[in-house]
Amino acid sequence: MFFVAVKQSVDITIARLAVLELATTLGFPLTDRTMIATAVSEVARNIDNFAGHGEIHVAVEDREGRPALVIQAVDDGPGIPDIQRALEDGYSTGRGLGLGLPGARRLMDRLVIESNPGAGTFVEMWKWIPYEGSD
Repeated sequence: MFFVAVKQSVDITIARLAVLELATTLGFPLTDRTMIATAVSEVARNIDNFAGHGEIHVAVEDREGRPALVIQAVDDGPGIPDIQRALEDGYSTGRGLGLGLPGARRLMDRLVIESNPGAGTFVEMWKWIPYEGSD
């Protein structure tokens, strides 16, 4: 559907607002919209902090047999040497609290990471689109 280039910190806000607008259009309740926007902020912040530049791709696609709002964060930065460790609360290689990726995983229905040192990182996360009449 669209992508947001992440080249500077202001792009984190741009990505967040664009995803919020789409989530509203798709009928996500306020709580889910807040969780989605927060998760997008976290992965965009990681691009800004660790890779310097990348992209946030947003689309509606089928996942596990259901329509979902799919967000992909892609960069060609230094990569994540230990994905399992990066998903632990409190682990950080930067100045943060180590809550970004673990937090995004908790906020979304699924989160998948592919990364190799020196080869960049691909994060895909999604939230299933609510059925009409669901809360």
